[in-house]
Amino acid sequence: MKEHRPTTNGDGLAGFLRSRREQLRPEQVGLRSAGRRRTPGLRREELATLAGLSVEYLERLEQGRDTNPSVAVLAALAEVLRLSDDEKRHLAMLAMKRHGAALAPAPHPVSEEPRSTVRALLDHLDPTPACLLGPIYNLMAWNHAWETVVRPLGVLDGDRPNFGRFHFLNPMARRIFTDSDWAAIADELVGWLRSAQPDWGTDDEFRDLVEDLDAVPEFARRWAAHPIAFRQPGSRRLLHPVAGTLRFTIEVLLVGEANHWLQLWVPYDEQSTSAINDLLAAPGNERSR
Repeated sequence: MKEHRPTTNGDGLAGFLRSRREQLRPEQVGLRSAGRRRTPGLRREELATLAGLSVEYLERLEQGRDTNPSVAVLAALAEVLRLSDDEKRHLAMLAMKRHGAALAPAPHPVSEEPRSTVRALLDHLDPTPACLLGPIYNLMAWNHAWETVVRPLGVLDGDRPNFGRFHFLNPMARRIFTDSDWAAIADELVGWLRSAQPDWGTDDEFRDLVEDLDAVPEFARRWAAHPIAFRQPGSRRLLHPVAGTLRFTIEVLLVGEANHWLQLWVPYDEQSTSAINDLLAAPGNERSR
């Protein structure tokens, strides 16, 4: 049995509050930024004053020595820190886990198997490429069209395929995305993992993933910044080694109670549709009946 290990870089409510203070520039809250600053962002004294708190109390919050702030305190901090709606939801989730752990249902395991009907749905979606993801971007199932598109990329290599591991550890990810696209996807992946941490941060599979990726500077830097992101539709452009440039609109559908979610890769244009059809028709890629 694996030993339980803490995840890295200051987790939970304390780390989140500290990271947001350090990322907020003084001029964003009407303060002058002139003069030498020992730490990035707002000083603790400045945030405490703006939020109507004592410096000592804010220090206890940021060091994890006080884990039960009131709703009024959290609301004041959220306002001063200029939190986005997603960040406010995350802050509320972190606080709820502290205040009402006994009432919060335990999440399903990261590796819980999907229902057979969901696997059947994936097959029915062919020839639209689609896959089923678990809570930490772990690949649970996929249809023939999606496998045909991604198999040459190395996404499915290994016994635990995971988008995070592919993106940060597989050199192919740097070749199929432009630098700006790679960075945007990296931000999204780390943001979702941070958002998932309140529910799955104690799961061994989650901890294994963070430990593996934390050795990569591009991941470690983002992880330490505590970004927050939630699953949403988007777009992808792949520089495919066989089919050339492929463009997709990514649609996201939540599935059941296990926090699985479907990604549908809908071809964006006729060129992408034609290229995918050519891939599916190539010898060896025909779907068996």
